[in-house]
Amino acid sequence: MPTRPLTYELSRRTFLAGTAGVAALALARPATAADSPPANKVCAFVKFVQTLSYDELAEQIAEAGFDGIEATIRDKGQILPEQAADELPKLVEALKKHNLEINVMASSVNSVDQPHTESVLQTAASLGIKRYRMEYYRYDLKRPVAEQLVELQPIVKDLAAMNRELGITGVYQNHSGAYAVGATIWDLHELFRDYSTEEFGIAFDIRHATVEAGLSWPVLFNVATPYLGAVYVKDFVWEGQKPENVPLGQGRVAKGFFTQLKNVNFTGPISLHVEYLPKGSVAENLAAMKEDLVTLKSWLKEA
Repeated sequence: MPTRPLTYELSRRTFLAGTAGVAALALARPATAADSPPANKVCAFVKFVQTLSYDELAEQIAEAGFDGIEATIRDKGQILPEQAADELPKLVEALKKHNLEINVMASSVNSVDQPHTESVLQTAASLGIKRYRMEYYRYDLKRPVAEQLVELQPIVKDLAAMNRELGITGVYQNHSGAYAVGATIWDLHELFRDYSTEEFGIAFDIRHATVEAGLSWPVLFNVATPYLGAVYVKDFVWEGQKPENVPLGQGRVAKGFFTQLKNVNFTGPISLHVEYLPKGSVAENLAAMKEDLVTLKSWLKEA
């Protein structure tokens, strides 16, 4: 039987010894910031403070300690869809003065056939906005749900093509409720499984997932994980048979969610939603956002 040359064996032993030494050094070397995944950008959903001017909004959000905003560029938003080409650059510029960005753009978009879809997305993409939140689809429960998902497929396909062409990602938020497409996450898996996460992602809302799944919200998160494009955070309690929004940490949303989030190495934005003061003043909503951000950051640190 032929034998390997001595030089081969020596080279092999040298290589193995070297790689073992490198591994040992890597284990012995203390971790540095460069070894850790980048921290998630935490943005503020500005729905209830959108009456502020662009400069006032940027100043207040920066002072509160956020990295950016989830802007409302939609029907009844801070900027209406038909105004996006003129107004969105002004908002982006105001935010830049305070080192803020639009991490997610909440939109009315869910089809290429809407009047302003292309112009809104084209403007956003040109300004470096990477994600827009889609308007969610609704079920007609008088008809078979499976048929409606089939009908949505060509709509999603056309929107995926536009996203791909413009270089922007549509993220879809799961809402609770029988009428909401995506409440169970499985239907989003059916709609998005043939597309890359650069075309579509899921904006996983832990509050809505907990309302829908109770103790089994980890199953919904597991299904959503391959598609994660953003994470939405808010809290609730049950008032009879209805969920009522409450400050973060005072409701049923499990702090352990953030450990699971850390374990999947998600590096996208986390959007904080404060929706328990819909009739409160701007000042009251800003104060609530600051308080919930303190809670959120403590949970992220403990995860």
